[in-house]
Amino acid sequence: MGTDIEARLRRLEDLQAIQQLFVDYGQHLDAGDVDAYAALFTEDGELKLGPLGKAKGREQIKAVMARSIEGLVGSSFHIVSSPTIRLEGDHASSEVMWTVVQRGADGKPVLPMIGRHRDELVRDADGSWRFRVRRGFVDIPSKLG
Repeated sequence: MGTDIEARLRRLEDLQAIQQLFVDYGQHLDAGDVDAYAALFTEDGELKLGPLGKAKGREQIKAVMARSIEGLVGSSFHIVSSPTIRLEGDHASSEVMWTVVQRGADGKPVLPMIGRHRDELVRDADGSWRFRVRRGFVDIPSKLG
């Protein structure tokens, strides 16, 4: 019985850690902290955001994201929702929805993009969950997807 409880607890802790990874992703992006953002990926992690940018490895990920958020820090915010996580030991796959909210010229919120991320995740040697591959899809406006 103890082993079953330990396995269930480990699963819950893993699911919570992965959900926190999604939250950290948005927070680091919105704060413009590309170093912390890139650290959410494995050393050889891949970011595939279609026309918004592609990168492999933390240094390339930092460069792509620095270009992508230039001029938006403090006026652009990410809402991450509806996570679906498939956990298999030290590997997982997931899909989350995301919404970008920007401050418009009149100070009112504008929703320039809504989309999804499909992820391949791994537990790193230190026990932390990281993105191995993060694919982004823009659903609205569809011309960017």
